[in-house]
Amino acid sequence: MSFLLHGIGVSGGIAIGRAQLVSHAVLEVAHYQIRPEDVGAEILRFDAAVAEATHDLDTMWGQIQDTDTPSEVGAFIDIHAMLLRDDMLSKAPRQIIAEDLCNAEWALVQQMHRLVEQFEQIEDAYLRERKQDVIQVVERVLNVMLGSPGPVKEQGPEQKTILVAHDLSPADMIRYKKHAFAAFLTDVGGATSHTAIVAKSLNIPAIVALHNARGLIRDGEWVIVDGGRGVIIVDPDKTVLAEYRLKQEEFDLERQKLKRLKTKRATTLDGQNIELHANIELPTDLRDVLDSGATGIGLFRSEFLFLNRQGLPSEDEQFEAYRTVAIGMAGRPVVIRTFDLGADKHMEGISAGLDRVAMNPALGLRAVRFCLSEPRLFVTQLRAILRASHYGKVKILIPMLCNVYELAQSMQFLERAKASLRDEGTRFDEHIEVGGMIEIPAAVLLIEAFAQRLDFLSIGTNDLIQYTLAIDRADDAVAHLYDPLHPAVLRLLGMAIRGADKAGKPIAVCGEMAGEIAYTRVLLGLGLREFSMHPNHVPAVKQRVLTSDVPALAVIATKLLRTDDPERAAQYVRKLQS
Repeated sequence: MSFLLHGIGVSGGIAIGRAQLVSHAVLEVAHYQIRPEDVGAEILRFDAAVAEATHDLDTMWGQIQDTDTPSEVGAFIDIHAMLLRDDMLSKAPRQIIAEDLCNAEWALVQQMHRLVEQFEQIEDAYLRERKQDVIQVVERVLNVMLGSPGPVKEQGPEQKTILVAHDLSPADMIRYKKHAFAAFLTDVGGATSHTAIVAKSLNIPAIVALHNARGLIRDGEWVIVDGGRGVIIVDPDKTVLAEYRLKQEEFDLERQKLKRLKTKRATTLDGQNIELHANIELPTDLRDVLDSGATGIGLFRSEFLFLNRQGLPSEDEQFEAYRTVAIGMAGRPVVIRTFDLGADKHMEGISAGLDRVAMNPALGLRAVRFCLSEPRLFVTQLRAILRASHYGKVKILIPMLCNVYELAQSMQFLERAKASLRDEGTRFDEHIEVGGMIEIPAAVLLIEAFAQRLDFLSIGTNDLIQYTLAIDRADDAVAHLYDPLHPAVLRLLGMAIRGADKAGKPIAVCGEMAGEIAYTRVLLGLGLREFSMHPNHVPAVKQRVLTSDVPALAVIATKLLRTDDPERAAQYVRKLQS
């Protein structure tokens, strides 16, 4: 019987294939008692499974070093390896085995439940979602102890298979990539889940938060995945199947056409040039940027150099990373955001108030606040960026500014970094441009003050929407309320763009809105002329720009800003898309 399921579409596209269910070892663990004299042997069995799982991850990490695997995946593998070596997972189950005289599998699952409960007490949705890392690591160890042959069957390129799982770890997705799966479906996850991030990087349709898809879908059943709408159709009839096969062909053909736009300038119908830049996390993302046809890097999230590692990156290590990107972009702009650490991004070697769990990390010590609380670390990064500026058109971006005092302090540290390099005789761009991230409603209200003191501005729509609407889009319970087209959000965007334009300073959008073609003409109508997004999204946004008439869009956008009526607003948005 055919039926539909709805979830959160995290990677667009249409896929048609037969379902393959991934086993969920946690649900299959039995509980049995062991004799006191068998405790030692059971602990040895547990230790051996942990050692084998750790070896598998280390091997997998080595296998991706020389591949085109997205950089995010390597970071996730590091997280899982660190968890496996943590005493809370590698040692605590031993005590449970000894005290409860139970089998190792059961002891590990009980410890997992304890850790998951601790994660669920954390208010921040990003941190709370990291409980999935714990579950995935436990799954890996359980698969070893249970003797599971492997999560999936081998697939040939001609077989279109839809992977259906309770959850997918990034380590498993490395293995799945070479099997040419058509799409990923999971019961859990949100916009920041591993499946979402990796699927976007691989350009594979994916839907998460389906809740009970694995329980409802049978192995081998035909499934249609509409990633753009977040809908799956199970056991479709011939008419629906034919309709979606036609849609799939059209989608694939359109994607091929978009590749032809790589060298074409992003110019609107009325002759306005629009800058389309790319967001990156690590230097290894550079190839994707160049392949996309982006004209610059609008956001280098430098904090990824600090995460998932032992100790802090040295100044020279940071310098080499920034210089690699600057040289690779061959004179095109490279905007490096100073590290947005703290709150939801912890790292070893720093203790500025991060040894506690904040009641609300999103409102705590993070971004520029954290930079200013760690001046030595901040100045070290600024020196590295300045040194790299000698090799390309490098710019500095300061995140999450709230007041001009924070900006003034940041500029003082920048001058200190410049002075130290001058004393050493090290060359750098004396006139390096400095910009600020507009991510807080307070920053929008102070846009003229920031525009007067900065060379450029960049709007981080992800946080701006979150702080404006008091909604965390990673939280399934309220994700449907996360609305980039909310009247308050649009007015703040319009206010920021007008303020920058009035001051004669360039302003970009580097949040997810920039890469969604549903919002391209809205932003153009509001006056935006610079977008920065994931490299994969550049071609589609460019096509939308090429077919847009800005003066006509501006008239409709003005009306959109003036209405509070949701139905009227929806009508204006539809006009902008037509």
